[in-house]
Amino acid sequence: MSDTTVRFTIQPDPPARMDKALARDVPQDATLSRSRLGALIAEGAVTVNGVVETNPRQRLTEGAEIVVTTPVVSESHITAQDIALDVVFEDADLIVLNKPAGMVVHPAPGSPDGTLVNALIHHCGDDLSGVGGMRRPGIVHRIDKDTSGLLVVAKSDKAHQGLAAQFAAHTVERRYLAVCFGVPDASDPRLRGVKGTSFEAANILKVQTFLGRHKTDRQRQAVSFSTGRHAVTRARIVQPLGTPAAAALIECWLETGRTHQIRVHMAHCGHGLIGDPTYGGRQKLSAKSVGEAGVAAARNFPRQALHAATLGFVHPVSGDALAFEAPLPQDMIELVNNLDHRG
Repeated sequence: MSDTTVRFTIQPDPPARMDKALARDVPQDATLSRSRLGALIAEGAVTVNGVVETNPRQRLTEGAEIVVTTPVVSESHITAQDIALDVVFEDADLIVLNKPAGMVVHPAPGSPDGTLVNALIHHCGDDLSGVGGMRRPGIVHRIDKDTSGLLVVAKSDKAHQGLAAQFAAHTVERRYLAVCFGVPDASDPRLRGVKGTSFEAANILKVQTFLGRHKTDRQRQAVSFSTGRHAVTRARIVQPLGTPAAAALIECWLETGRTHQIRVHMAHCGHGLIGDPTYGGRQKLSAKSVGEAGVAAARNFPRQALHAATLGFVHPVSGDALAFEAPLPQDMIELVNNLDHRG
């Protein structure tokens, strides 16, 4: 295969920066994002009126003739591994998976292999048309290692750009099922006094804060009301658990998508997730409420009880509205059953 050449002309009133001007005027079917164009500029793969230009801040004028040379897609340095995947949907542009708890999404220090990306490179093979110039899956969102459930991965640059734009605009529907300590109910006067929390119609809990890195533990996220990134979580009770209720199966959905958002927000309002080693706190359940089996099930649950149950978005190529659901995994079903003590 040979390099691909894209030729086009800068249109009237171009943006001040070259990379922005190229991103605006490059033919849509070239599927070159601004970040990809920036990398190609730095590599000397872009000419302006026949002269190589490597400064992304260079100002272009109307009518400038642009040639972008895109190298042949290179193979990923990440090892392909034959790991079973629960594929919910797949076509030429994207794949939707139900990730099991315990699987890391992307290789990183401490998790160099055995990840979802290793498995996808093996599963997709030559169907990966290249993301950012490399034959690799395009990760547009992640769920924590010990969270189970749905996520979508791009197989082409066009799908990657389209999905990334939807996540940035917060138009992707994501709903999670979780099991928390206590019952987040509007009748609880304590919750009314927790800063950043309120209730909407139909007993829907709303948590609105800023989130950022913890001051002393860089692996954790922390609530703030002055710095960090805006974060909004909503939750409703699906099923109170225990007699009297001491835990609950809840549904949570995100207005924003920040690292550990549901886990941090539920802990902030005093309803940390069962099994969460980082934010779950030291809450204990009473055998009078959930029975001995319930106490043991909560104490021994090996991960945060969180499952990405619903995922909805617009297909970035076809324009079709897609929606998927993944049933509660067996470990969470057993946890709920053990906590559902009738006295």
